[in-house]
Amino acid sequence: MDTGGIDKVLSELRATAQAAGGKSASAAQATDGPSFGDALQNALAEVSAAQQDAQQMAKSFSAGDPNVNLQDVMVNLQKANLSFQQMTQVRNKLVSAYQDIMNMQV
Repeated sequence: MDTGGIDKVLSELRATAQAAGGKSASAAQATDGPSFGDALQNALAEVSAAQQDAQQMAKSFSAGDPNVNLQDVMVNLQKANLSFQQMTQVRNKLVSAYQDIMNMQV
């Protein structure tokens, strides 16, 4: 998955926030905890892992693996689907917030 566009949006949002708050770049980086970009990247990795696990389980079930039952396959597929939908909604909110910020009068 290409995260270059997300990184660009995040850097522009940070620059706008710093300009609005009058903070320097070093003050913005001095906050404790993971950055929003890191949290978003971790969430993307978790969604990807959930989808890969669900696909692997479905392949195992299709191949006739006796250790994999249909209920577990369906539950994992639904979890992966829900996590993907949630990530899509987060992306939509980020794009909407970015557009709102870019349309603000200075």
